[in-house]
Amino acid sequence: MRKLFTSAFLMMLATCSVAPTIAIADDGWVSLFDGKSLTGWTQKNGTATYAVEDGTIVGRTAVGSPNSFLCSDKDYGNFELEFEVKVDKGLNSGVQIRSQTKEQDDKKKGFGRVNGPQVEIESGPAEAGYVYGEATGRGWLTPAERLKPHDHFDNDGWNKFRIVANGPRIQTWINGEMIEDLTDEPIFETHPSGFIGLQVHGIGKDKGPYQVAWRNIRVKELAGK
Repeated sequence: MRKLFTSAFLMMLATCSVAPTIAIADDGWVSLFDGKSLTGWTQKNGTATYAVEDGTIVGRTAVGSPNSFLCSDKDYGNFELEFEVKVDKGLNSGVQIRSQTKEQDDKKKGFGRVNGPQVEIESGPAEAGYVYGEATGRGWLTPAERLKPHDHFDNDGWNKFRIVANGPRIQTWINGEMIEDLTDEPIFETHPSGFIGLQVHGIGKDKGPYQVAWRNIRVKELAGK
């Protein structure tokens, strides 16, 4: 009887000690990268390499490769996304949101062309934080009159990006500075949801090698409009 009481008492203590931790973590944010592996991600397109190094995802260019993307296995529609990124000067990169593959994925043929809205990552002064339509045939989704180079991107350090996609509206911030506030009904009609993708841009034969690194990637799904 004493042993039974003691076991029950210990179980009660364990439950009490765990409950507060769960409550604190239950704020809607979900980490997309555990700092140790690429679990939950799949590479689509290209032959650039992705590896985990010192708690970051490092993408490295491959000569002659088209654009490469490391894509979340889960799709997201309305959400808030945060991450930190550092990129070599001379390399253009980006993060896909609500993206798809053009052809049906096939294990033998590989994945179809990645397409959808992309938030630009690039050393400044340039267009980091603006929204591009990767393989959509539209080019920049950010209107030309707002597409002005800026210096909010730290070329030598880590940059914190925040992206809010809610209905047809896409908002972006870099290091606390709002960069874009885009409402685009046509792209929302064709891409209401999809995967998140970390891009390593293709490079010419006489360039590189370059690398881009991401860390602290997390997402919070929103109810939407």
